[in-house]
Amino acid sequence: METPPPSLPSKIDLAIIGAGPHALTLITHLLQKRQTMRGRFMVLDPSGSWIRRWQHQFAGFEIPHLRSPAVHHPDPNPFALRKFAESRSHELFAPYDLPGTKLFEDFCFDVIRRFQLENQVYTSAVTRIEPLPHPIHPQFRLWLQDGHTLTARRVVLATGNGKLQIPDWLKEIPSGYPQDKLFHSQTVDLGKLRLTGERVLIVGGGLTSGHLAVGAISRGAKVHLMIRRHLQEKLFDAEPGWLGPKYLKGFFEELDFEKRFSMIQQARNGGSMTPAMVFQLRREMRSGNLRIDENCQVLKAEWLGKTWIVKCGDGSEYECDSIWLSTGTRFDVTAEPLLTEILQTYPIPIVNGLPVLDTHLGWQGCELFLMGGLAALQVGPTARNLSGARMTSEKIVPAIIKPRIALSYARSA
Repeated sequence: METPPPSLPSKIDLAIIGAGPHALTLITHLLQKRQTMRGRFMVLDPSGSWIRRWQHQFAGFEIPHLRSPAVHHPDPNPFALRKFAESRSHELFAPYDLPGTKLFEDFCFDVIRRFQLENQVYTSAVTRIEPLPHPIHPQFRLWLQDGHTLTARRVVLATGNGKLQIPDWLKEIPSGYPQDKLFHSQTVDLGKLRLTGERVLIVGGGLTSGHLAVGAISRGAKVHLMIRRHLQEKLFDAEPGWLGPKYLKGFFEELDFEKRFSMIQQARNGGSMTPAMVFQLRREMRSGNLRIDENCQVLKAEWLGKTWIVKCGDGSEYECDSIWLSTGTRFDVTAEPLLTEILQTYPIPIVNGLPVLDTHLGWQGCELFLMGGLAALQVGPTARNLSGARMTSEKIVPAIIKPRIALSYARSA
């Protein structure tokens, strides 16, 4: 018999906002260390399901496999995915055994089953985190979209929310163009598009823009890929040395957070594509389905009633039927609505949008913890990746199972 979804208590020890791979990683690490936490936490997500947003995005972009090797996943045992894939080794892609999307998804649901986390996600979005200050036991009131509220002693924000990077030229376009002729990649669902004969301009040079180009071409489109800088070919977002002491030792020894931010920027260095994706794109260029312009900056786009005219910095002009923005996201704590009141009540230093957290990724003055890109100053350039989910979990879990650690930070703030 299927377990019913959780009912909402009025109070909870730990509230986790978000039900993606990061939140799942945190819960498995937490339960591995302290089984008594079962029943003392609540996961909140508008989908009501684990990894739903991740599934939707990978399906929408038709991504065949992950960029991270098989050791990066939500199970505390790094080799669990390899063991799970013993009879499905054909779904591990070279190099470094990159898991196929279906394999990774099936593995995540196996983790959820083994840790008895089915139906553990309460279906509602958190719309507001209200701090309830107290000299010894600060708490939070979470306001939910369904009208309910929940008081939590500790909160982990694991939504992975980044702020969409919108180019300046887009803000200059008068309204009146059809909405399906210009949109951000985050809203693309390739499976629902029919593009025969369409000329699609994709702006951006990251791996997502590569997936979108291949998907659009497979649906009959001619694609023009426009990249602000040169096309970067890299196996991973950041060098593997960032997963261990090789680079992280120097990063953690650097106490100037402005310099840490520069190290993060240098390590990621904007969007990049894998060698396999570059190979696919070059093949499409030879077939005449794809044009790539590097070091090409859009200055202006104008809707002429049926088509776009796009003007570039070098004076060239291009005509296309639709524009897809694959310009990425940036992490900015001041642009996260859920943290507005936290910032007002517990002001902390912010460096280029990233908060300076304590060593357990806690917010000074209260027991709020951050995962994902917002924790990059304490985790490094892979904070938003699956490897970052493990690293953040290993920092947060000790503070949750030994509250005095977090409270000592709160009191010293």
